[in-house]
Amino acid sequence: MAHPTRIFKKPADLKLVFDGYKFDLEKRAEQWLKVQYVGKEGDRVTDAQKLPMTLEGFKRYCWDENIGCIEQYFTNQDACYNDFIGICTRIKTEIRENQITGGLLGFYNSSITQRLNGLVDKTENKQIVEQPLFGDDND
Repeated sequence: MAHPTRIFKKPADLKLVFDGYKFDLEKRAEQWLKVQYVGKEGDRVTDAQKLPMTLEGFKRYCWDENIGCIEQYFTNQDACYNDFIGICTRIKTEIRENQITGGLLGFYNSSITQRLNGLVDKTENKQIVEQPLFGDDND
């Protein structure tokens, strides 16, 4: 049963829009220039930063491009988007992989990347306080 107000007719349509989002990220990276002074003469060089993919960014992109709200595809609202489960999983996985790889290579803040993807190191600290069975016999 297809939802009557579907934006995308088939999963390939959603994939095309996601590819457009990735291209848009490359374009927007030009707004975030990193200034470096290199060489013996200290020549000024600017490089575009690598922008991370996010699901929120993809949703915003769809709004900006007048595509509309795509949240229902990822939540499978009313089980009307079952045929989109595969592409939505692929999109989420690609975004997560981009964030993890970018964090590992130092392009993105690794601490934020870890938290976003549930990769925090958890350690258990136990303190055991032993109570003597009998009082001190120092008198």
